[in-house]
Amino acid sequence: MTGGRSTPLIVRLMSRGQHSVARAASLCMTIRGRILVAFLIMSMITAALGVYTTMGVRNAGMLVDKTFDESLMSINYARAAATDFASMRAAFARRWIATDAATRTQLDDEIEKLGKSLSEDLDIAAQRSQSVRATQAAGSVKRAVAAWQDVCARLLDGTQNDVNWVTLDHFAQKVDDEIDLLVNYTAGDGFLYRQSARAAVGHDIQLNIAGIALALLLSALVAWALARRIAGPVAVASNVAEKIAAGQLDVQVPKGSADELGALLASMGVMRDNIKAMMDSEVAQRRSAQTRLADALENSPEGVVVVDADDGIVLANAHAAELLGVPPNLLKPGTPLAQLEPALRGSADAEYVLMRCDNELHATREALMANGRWLRISRSPTRDHGFIVLCSDISPLKIQEWSLRATNLLLDVALDSMSQGLCLYDAQNRLEVFNRRFLEIFRLPPEQIKTGMTYQDVLEICIPINNLSGKTADELFEEHAGFLRDQSVGPHLYDLNNGRVVSSSYTRTSDGRWLATYEDVTERRQAEAKIIHMARHDALTGLPNRVLFRDKMEQALQRGERLAVMFLDLDRFKGVNDSLGHSVGDALLCAVTERLQRVVRGVDTVARLGGDEFAIVQSQARPSDASELAGKVIEALQEPFEVHGHQVIIGTSIGIAMAPADGDKPDQLLRNADMALYRAKANGRGGYHFFQPGMDAQMQERRRLELDLRKALLAREFELYYQPLIQLEDGEICCFEALIRWNHPERGLIGPDEFIPVAEEIGLIVPLGEWVLKQACRDAVAWPDKVKVAVNLSAAQFRNPMLALSVVSALGQSGLSASRLELEITETVLLQDDRAVLDTLHQIRDLGVGICMDDFGTGYSSLSYLRSFPFDKIKIDRSFIHELGKENDCVAIIRAVTRLGSSLGMITTAEGVETEQQLEILKTEGCVQVQGFLFSKPKPVSEVPALLRRLGPSVRAA
Repeated sequence: MTGGRSTPLIVRLMSRGQHSVARAASLCMTIRGRILVAFLIMSMITAALGVYTTMGVRNAGMLVDKTFDESLMSINYARAAATDFASMRAAFARRWIATDAATRTQLDDEIEKLGKSLSEDLDIAAQRSQSVRATQAAGSVKRAVAAWQDVCARLLDGTQNDVNWVTLDHFAQKVDDEIDLLVNYTAGDGFLYRQSARAAVGHDIQLNIAGIALALLLSALVAWALARRIAGPVAVASNVAEKIAAGQLDVQVPKGSADELGALLASMGVMRDNIKAMMDSEVAQRRSAQTRLADALENSPEGVVVVDADDGIVLANAHAAELLGVPPNLLKPGTPLAQLEPALRGSADAEYVLMRCDNELHATREALMANGRWLRISRSPTRDHGFIVLCSDISPLKIQEWSLRATNLLLDVALDSMSQGLCLYDAQNRLEVFNRRFLEIFRLPPEQIKTGMTYQDVLEICIPINNLSGKTADELFEEHAGFLRDQSVGPHLYDLNNGRVVSSSYTRTSDGRWLATYEDVTERRQAEAKIIHMARHDALTGLPNRVLFRDKMEQALQRGERLAVMFLDLDRFKGVNDSLGHSVGDALLCAVTERLQRVVRGVDTVARLGGDEFAIVQSQARPSDASELAGKVIEALQEPFEVHGHQVIIGTSIGIAMAPADGDKPDQLLRNADMALYRAKANGRGGYHFFQPGMDAQMQERRRLELDLRKALLAREFELYYQPLIQLEDGEICCFEALIRWNHPERGLIGPDEFIPVAEEIGLIVPLGEWVLKQACRDAVAWPDKVKVAVNLSAAQFRNPMLALSVVSALGQSGLSASRLELEITETVLLQDDRAVLDTLHQIRDLGVGICMDDFGTGYSSLSYLRSFPFDKIKIDRSFIHELGKENDCVAIIRAVTRLGSSLGMITTAEGVETEQQLEILKTEGCVQVQGFLFSKPKPVSEVPALLRRLGPSVRAA
């Protein structure tokens, strides 16, 4: 039954299908049908052409966007990677200098963060570039950075001789080169993307034209097929289509009828509008791309100059003119490079790169510009036989370079000053590094200890000399192996046969090496044995020290006793100590102790408070008793002392405070006695003085001076004055001596004689001296090249082991040539530590700095110092010049000094010249240079140019 019902339904469907097919076939046989079919075909072709055009324009836009979004962003991230690496180098330099563990840890974290940032920047640069060679270049940068970090780690380890700062700089330069290569690749990729966009647009236009031509051909065929019935309307439509295909997008499309031809004309109008809109959009995108490229060049941190094959400027951004220090109008497009040559004559390196001085277009140089800025200038060729010049400001890198040089000098000084012996062995126990102190501690002959020896060989040499705790070399070797196996760093103590004790520590490194440090702790152990006695007694004289002395005073005051507290300071003791040595000085202090103990009573207390300072507590004393005792002490210490074969004459000054009248506390009495001592010294030494209430106000005034002095350096209240030195041969100014003045905000201009002694006492002379040195170098840079600057150095500055480093820093920061700097020292400098001072002087002289002995002839052994150090100049003291024309022996002394200087190849300078008579005598006796009020008083730096103009002609005329 179901089959019977479905049969009529199938018949009806088949009938309807046949009817539809018949209608379609009949429609195709008609003009309308044919037109419909033709126009369906044309519509499909036109739609495909429009879609393809849209896709082509979109693809071109995407390529343009990619040029800027990918290539330029890739360049920016590559530059960011360069900045991260520069920051890593700076952080590593600061980590190398830092001594504080927390600071080092912080800098290590900073370096790690910068490394991660650099890696991320490189990944983004490679991703944005979407270029195989850029990706490979980014990988090369990462490998170069990893190699640099490995060298840093090995350098920090300090155990490898083949790694130094030169090696580190080499690896750092490699990183910079790889980054520059990455930047060039990404910049080149941007150019390639732009060319691809142009090619794609051209190809799409050709295909569009081909499609339109095909549509015209089909239209002609349809027109021929449909004959004249539709020839007119089709011809009109064809004419419109032809004009649109020819690019005449302003053509008017006639309004068709309501049939298919009318719909076709309407569609062609829409097509014309779409094509016109797409063309306008493409033009706008190109203009936007050019605008963004111009903005990118203008905002680039580097200067860019593009030059064509005819050496004409094609493009230059504003930063290029700023970096090169040339007027912007010289970098306008079309300007020949030859017009730049006069403006670049101040920098030969910049002129070499920009002016194409050779046939090789690839060139990179570092150039110092006339404005003081350091540039790295790179030149790369272009395809049109021109070249591109990139200018980068590397002034901060130059400052870092100078800082690294100063750090290396600091490390050399630190190594020479080590108090511990040091040995570094490799994993096979072969000696790699050892220092001088190691040989000194174990008294080993330097010629027997060589690198490459095994640890057991060193023990075999060491045991016969030192008998290390009575153990054999095998026993010590096994003991040492146990220390390293158990990671027992130490310290481990060894008793030597001469009674000395050496402490050693062992540390194994991650690469299998191990480091041994040795320290002579003999004195420390002896000191520990005496620590109880020394806590309350003076180690040299055996007298009570300040602690015990204070306790005895406090006990006497609690008993209600009347006391006389005397503060003694030995006169002329420092001169004895400096001239005859510390051993004579110590023996003299012991002799003074014996005389003091003979003068005082048994109930009185004598103490040594430090240095040449002593104190006495006189029990049950009235002022008359204190005066009597003070007189006896002064008389006893005025008698000559016989010390180590030398007859020594000193004296003492005494300050006295009475208790309870001048205080009832030990510290108060000592302070008042100290103030009385200052008054006694001020009155001429060799006397005593009782405390008076007004002294406290004077001491407060001195303390205010100290406080003002500490603030003055920060407040920039100091100023340098300059006094000229005249070359007698030609009468020209050859040098200026820098003399410091203090512009006190309340007291006015203060001379150095008033505040320099206070600065030396409170330890401010070192930073003050560094300021004078740096400021004098900065001032002298502006003077003519033949004019030098002379700076005085005090004895206190030579106690600073960083003096040579300060000189290097002053020269580096100012840019002054070392040959234009002279440092003046007195014989007092050489008295304090002959060997150390001479080493420092040789380090400074090796820099090219001149060394002058000031106040020659007034010390103890001037001639011996001329033998020990080759001074460049000696300055005859003004005391001899002052007596010229009055005392004949002064003329003889000057004659002898000038001849001595001439024989030794040293310049002789006379200071304190005030009369024409003195000047004529000095000329006659062969003096080379003169200085004094006859020519000029010290002047501020602002008046130096006037002095240079005035003094030369006047001296030659005289």
